[in-house]
Amino acid sequence: MTTPVWIAGVGMTPFGRHSGRSVSDLTRWAVTDALRDCGATTGALDAAFFGTATQGALEGQHMIAGQIALRATGVQGIPVVNVENACATGASAFALAVNQIRAGAAEVALAVGVERMNVGDPERTMAVFDSAYDVSDPDALTRTLLELGGAVDEPDLGRRSIFMDIYAALARNHMRLYGTTQEQLAAVAAKNHDHAAANPRAHYRRRMTVAEVLAARRLSYPLTVPMCAPVTDGAAAVVVCSEAGLRRLGDGARSARVEVLAAVMGTGTDRDPRGFEGHQSRMVSARAYEQAGVGPDDVDVAEVHDATAFGEILQTELLGLVPPGEGGPAALRGETSLGGRVPVNPSGGLESKGHPIGASGLGQIFELTEQLRGTAGPRQVDGARIALAENGGGFHRGEEAVTSVIILRGA
Repeated sequence: MTTPVWIAGVGMTPFGRHSGRSVSDLTRWAVTDALRDCGATTGALDAAFFGTATQGALEGQHMIAGQIALRATGVQGIPVVNVENACATGASAFALAVNQIRAGAAEVALAVGVERMNVGDPERTMAVFDSAYDVSDPDALTRTLLELGGAVDEPDLGRRSIFMDIYAALARNHMRLYGTTQEQLAAVAAKNHDHAAANPRAHYRRRMTVAEVLAARRLSYPLTVPMCAPVTDGAAAVVVCSEAGLRRLGDGARSARVEVLAAVMGTGTDRDPRGFEGHQSRMVSARAYEQAGVGPDDVDVAEVHDATAFGEILQTELLGLVPPGEGGPAALRGETSLGGRVPVNPSGGLESKGHPIGASGLGQIFELTEQLRGTAGPRQVDGARIALAENGGGFHRGEEAVTSVIILRGA
């Protein structure tokens, strides 16, 4: 029988621009809030897993980032493990913390993710994304994108991450296969901007219509700027524990606990990138559903990796939340909006809540914990009991280099 693992405390800074705050400042903020949430101090922690993807490139702190940032928070003496897994960094830190508990190596563990990406040099910030694919063979990326999305004759559309071109090629492939439209992409973006307006921690809180999304500045066809995640600073932290850990933390943690049913990760395989047979999101989610003892129809609310609006369309299909090819139409019909059949990204998602890479996966856990506790305010999904988070990172041979699927249940 699998050892039960519980989320006892969560903390998250507002996502946005944090000029004047350091990585240590943001870490302290999120960790302090997570510990306060479960009525604990740093002395209750047996281990910590610290995630950041860009601090080395942007600040030169290539090693011992967690030991430095967490020492400033008061975490000392315990094992601290540094984690980097591209955009899945925070989710990876969470999975490691959960496995530490399940292995019996700790009773209380901390997962924290942080990023300070707005460092006053946009060119340097954009350059960090160039290390999230195989840098030894850049021509392979070009060939893959041409195979997926064909050649597109566009003028220079300005500065953007290479991942916007990647997502655009993936979207064009999906449009060819299923007839997905740019209007459907805009419907996803408009929905998420609407959700974020009710989230006080979101980077962007301005509602947008489908027409406004379509009329915005183009990035790489079919994407426009509001369909894409911004460059964001922020941090999020989660305290997980065993039953013994819950007893140590006390009644407050027990009353607010959320159960971790599954925390599954996987890496892509060699396959035809133009189709979805064997796509790792499909494979990883199947393992997660089996481990959790639930299915897609049981999911009440989901946070998925929408670095672009197309990402949400694709992932809702691969996770089985909607049938293949129905991600876009479902968004247009309102099925994935608050009040719909299966609300997706009630936080506003990466497009609007923001995408501080190392913190994004844990930001999803923060949102879903609030949903399962019934404390999400105007974003609350009525009766939410089963929640799913999907988080992907990097790009390799036609899909994300790593995918995480986490399934939670309200106590």
